[in-house]
Amino acid sequence: MKNFHHILLLNIFSLCLLLLLAACGPSVSTQTNTQPTVTVDKSFQSQRTPIPTVPPYRCGAWSSNNAPGTFSTITIYARLTRDIASVSGAAATAVVHFQTFDQPLQAQAPSDGGGYVTFTLQLQGHQPAQVPATVDVTFSNIPGGPNTLHCTPAFFTPM
Repeated sequence: MKNFHHILLLNIFSLCLLLLLAACGPSVSTQTNTQPTVTVDKSFQSQRTPIPTVPPYRCGAWSSNNAPGTFSTITIYARLTRDIASVSGAAATAVVHFQTFDQPLQAQAPSDGGGYVTFTLQLQGHQPAQVPATVDVTFSNIPGGPNTLHCTPAFFTPM
């Protein structure tokens, strides 16, 4: 019986100690900050901007090497498409914009069955190392298309 009293007393003491520790702990607020309700006005949809239309004829240009040596020979490629289908028979010209001058280039042939043209460019040290250069390509005499079409430019930086 004496052991039972000791165990009971020890349990009561432990419970009091536990309650004392819980009372000293951080308090938790049950109140939350209310957020304003978001409402979307029906006129919101009438304020949208129209989706831009994709032009039927598009072209792009790129270089065979974006980091050639200063005396390298590189190839500039360009492709002409109409609604993602290749356009053949169009003439193409290019202008290389070096640091101190511009150099025109002529394609060897009109765009092929895949819509591609190529230009050979001998750098011959015209562009200093670490200085980027761009190449503008323009297609003309496009069968069934516009008179001319300017492509996104190609670029390279001699190393």
